[in-house]
Amino acid sequence: MLKLQGIAVSPGVTIGEALVLDAEGFRIPRRFVERSAVDTELARLAHAVAETAREMEHNRDRIHAELGEQYAAIFDAHLAMLHDPRLQQELTAAVRDRNWWPEYAVSRTLRRYAKVFQSLDNHISQRAHDIYDIEKSLLRNLLGQRRETLAAISQPVIVLAHNLTPSETANLDRRFVKGFATELGGPGSHTAIVAEGLEIPAVVGIGPFLADVSGGEPVILDGNEGLVILQPDEETIARYRLEEEAARSVAARLGRLRDLPAETTDGVRIQIMGNIEFPSEVEQCIDRGCDGIGLYRTEFLYLTSKREPTEEDHFEAYSFVARAMNGKPVVIRTLDLGADKMLTEKTPEEERNPCLGLRSIRLSLRQLPMFRTQLRAILRASALGDVRVMFPLVSTIVELRQARMVLADVMEDLAEHGIAFNRKMPVGMMVETPAAALMLDAFIKEVDFVSVGTNDLIQYTLAVDRGNKEVAELYNACDPAVLRLLRRSLDVAAGAGVPANVCGQMSGSVMFTQLLLGMGLRQLSVPASAIPEVKQACRSVSVADCRLIAEKALTMDGAREVKAYLRDQVRRLLAETVA
Repeated sequence: MLKLQGIAVSPGVTIGEALVLDAEGFRIPRRFVERSAVDTELARLAHAVAETAREMEHNRDRIHAELGEQYAAIFDAHLAMLHDPRLQQELTAAVRDRNWWPEYAVSRTLRRYAKVFQSLDNHISQRAHDIYDIEKSLLRNLLGQRRETLAAISQPVIVLAHNLTPSETANLDRRFVKGFATELGGPGSHTAIVAEGLEIPAVVGIGPFLADVSGGEPVILDGNEGLVILQPDEETIARYRLEEEAARSVAARLGRLRDLPAETTDGVRIQIMGNIEFPSEVEQCIDRGCDGIGLYRTEFLYLTSKREPTEEDHFEAYSFVARAMNGKPVVIRTLDLGADKMLTEKTPEEERNPCLGLRSIRLSLRQLPMFRTQLRAILRASALGDVRVMFPLVSTIVELRQARMVLADVMEDLAEHGIAFNRKMPVGMMVETPAAALMLDAFIKEVDFVSVGTNDLIQYTLAVDRGNKEVAELYNACDPAVLRLLRRSLDVAAGAGVPANVCGQMSGSVMFTQLLLGMGLRQLSVPASAIPEVKQACRSVSVADCRLIAEKALTMDGAREVKAYLRDQVRRLLAETVA
């Protein structure tokens, strides 16, 4: 049994078979060959071996001509390994006697060889890299193509990958993908946000581990603690089965809060809104008793398609949500592509520092036809319900005014063509940068509401890339600098009488509920899965007690101290609730 620690980004516990996607994108599930097809599959294996040998010979000859015999000898060694009689015998036996799919036979056999090399002394252990090179060459010739689409998965699996892009994550079919874990990634990344929206347990930033697992092996993924357990024993599996059952019991108990208000013990009503990424998620929010949609991320329209979405694509998605909410507010955030949210083909080499580059409202103001298309659809949907628009990553007053001017121009165009829309549609902005928080007293005069996006606010305040596992320990919502900017934002909004919301991952964690209520927040926007738990927390506390907690937390000068204090308060709250 091997326990691997990563970063928990989407809660939940699941047990299932591994589907491995290595750094090359190869999908190697455990698959068996029909007895009648064994000879055909052996011929395919032999062809792949021959093709791999031909490539190695070509590379050897080219390197020999360019660099000399010393470097060409590397490929001679690879050829010798590839043609080793024992290896060829084992691969053939795996297909003929065990009925293994050739791809699976290659992966299992060569990885076993690599582990043997890795267990030896430092000089010999380096030969493991040669084994992995041979494995990838054989797999490439067997598969004949790069990564199979994850959307094609048709049986329950836990995806283990080097990395998953936001678009790949958005295309996961949650009927079959029970969870995923990746070697790369960090907290607050868009991949993590999509996973949470899909309610798929996920762990990222584990580091290299794919060489230790093969497709089809049992895996436990603990999205609560950030653990992945390979080759678990029966006792561990039984323990996690009980944990799964306990989680279902808690969910059923919290489900009874669906139609009850989120009202504190001293009578203060808290609005709990839902965060959604896909239109279908609105049903999950409704089923859990949300007061509206506080953040409708619209990136999925771009991430799940190879073409730019049309106005009708936008309108169909927005109108579905507006109608489903039946008069409750729906806040639609305009395009927030950029940095970790861009499609693989468009990132990351195009900008040296995409987190500080052309993204969000900057991109929309640069691509006006695209921006106008989205605004037209949002305005059309506003005729069908309480739809509101929100601009992301606003950092200067000029950006806000430019965005409002484009919106006014689109309104005028729709009016001229007799197209229905809400002329008084509320307009808001995200507070995601220190600049926005510090200048909010100026911004607040020109918006109808604000929403603090803590994911980016943490990133920009602490200068930490939220998708980078190497600095993940520095990405901390408890940092006093983040708390002070958050407090200032809520104070400015309250002083101006402008509604304020918090919609980042911070709002969906009960560890922060008392802190946020104590800072004056009266509206939280959280993932659908977090609605019942956050509602229960709100119904178990008084605003007076929350103010004391917030005031004490704000006097602390270290994130570790703040975190320990807030965790202690949550433990006390849970103990009182159970009692």
